[in-house]
Amino acid sequence: MMRLVRFVTLAVLAALAGGLPAALAQAPSAAADYATLCASCHGVDRLGGSGPALLPENLERLRKPAAVETIAKGRMATQMPAFGDKLSPAAIDALVAYVYAPPAQAPAWGERDIVASRVEYVKPGALPAKPVFRADPQNLFVVVESGDHHATILDGDTFDPVRRFATRFALHGGPKFSPDGRYVYFASRDGWVSLYDIWNLTLVAEVRAGINTRNLAVSSDGRYVLVGNYLPHTLVMLDARDLTLLKVLPVRDASGRSSRVSAVYDAAPRESFIVALKDVPEVWELPYGEKTGPVYEGLVHDYRMGEGVATAKPFAIRRTPLDAILDDFFFDPSYDHLIGAARDGHTGQVVNLNVRRKIAEVDLPGLPHLGSGITWEWHGKPVLATPNLKEGIVTVIDMKTWKTVAQVPTAGPGFFMRSHERTPYAWVDAFNSANKDTLQVIDKQSLEVVASLKPAPGRTAAHVEFTRDGRYALASIWEQDGAIVVYDAATLREVKRIPMVKPSGKYNVYNKTMRSAGTSH
Repeated sequence: MMRLVRFVTLAVLAALAGGLPAALAQAPSAAADYATLCASCHGVDRLGGSGPALLPENLERLRKPAAVETIAKGRMATQMPAFGDKLSPAAIDALVAYVYAPPAQAPAWGERDIVASRVEYVKPGALPAKPVFRADPQNLFVVVESGDHHATILDGDTFDPVRRFATRFALHGGPKFSPDGRYVYFASRDGWVSLYDIWNLTLVAEVRAGINTRNLAVSSDGRYVLVGNYLPHTLVMLDARDLTLLKVLPVRDASGRSSRVSAVYDAAPRESFIVALKDVPEVWELPYGEKTGPVYEGLVHDYRMGEGVATAKPFAIRRTPLDAILDDFFFDPSYDHLIGAARDGHTGQVVNLNVRRKIAEVDLPGLPHLGSGITWEWHGKPVLATPNLKEGIVTVIDMKTWKTVAQVPTAGPGFFMRSHERTPYAWVDAFNSANKDTLQVIDKQSLEVVASLKPAPGRTAAHVEFTRDGRYALASIWEQDGAIVVYDAATLREVKRIPMVKPSGKYNVYNKTMRSAGTSH
């Protein structure tokens, strides 16, 4: 009987902490420790609360040694306390193993959960439709300070902060703007979507769209927000005005195989969303306007004759089968073609979204970061340039022939590349190398590195963005006690340094809403 009671108690604790098999595989105290010390903040089901979700998908960027240190010593600038005085090293190791183990059943987050999670801070239309500040609303930057989970609205003319405010834990993917630049939408790794009114400097609404979210996109007509999730395998369509739920779309291929969502994009010239899938060789297009025509499920001989019933927009899914799963996409300016990197890191596919098939292959050595690719005119040709995550080169591709025209050697594998229509230079970092403190400037016509800058020797420098007129380039010192460093884009001289807490990204309203060729969209 005692053995039975002990087993039942352990089972209850394991269920509270997210799954019996994972608990039984570790020290019995791990489940109890979680229930006692962690559940109040991270949720009894590990789905998060005031603290982030503690599931393998949500912890993929936090290595286990760092998790051990976080439990033992706490985390600065958060509510995470230190438990090193309460738990032995062995108990901490067991607790780490426990939260990194998947629960017995995949957690669900459906329509009821999403609707119940929504918080409305301000009624739609209740705030003035004009800025409450004097700065140019089109030349503002939204700076994500990941070190203490804040964001700063920065004046792009004076480089003075306009407002700093708290965000959800671990924002994932760049924030997106409404077409007029008034609103900014954030997505956190834990699935929270936040709507912030820049003109009135206030939070409007929040909703939890998933458990592990990749990113979101805002339609070019300002009506919809599409959220892509790793967990559960869903797309979530929200009303852009107030984040009310419109529809949850399960992500499955034609045979029913489920997939995570790698990313969602707004293809403004097509009036549609494009969805990258992680686990099946398909790309999806969800039209919300009329430019891409109706979408029918199954075969229709001639839709002009009234055959078939079109799926209602914006929930229609037009599927394009691929030769291989593509992890990362880049689009030409028309959004008629997407260029995707294959997982082998050496080739890519060019897919025509109109005929819905691959039309070319491209050589992409070094695992390109196409999500950070940019375009410009080179010798009268439109070219795509992308950094590479595993090799110190920038690949330049002719977008007419899809042939590589240059491999520009750099200081090391990079993550971000940026430019602007009014500058002759493209900037690239060496984020994934020993030279992570180095930014390099490439002449867009000679395709040669013309300058190397070290804004903070020995410290990570990354993610350059430009002011709306292209006069200034802003770089991040990607450290806890970091800064935004402002450079004159013509002379490459430092103009100003603004202290920030690990400013992982900065996003100019005008360049984003006008889809500048020099930045990501």
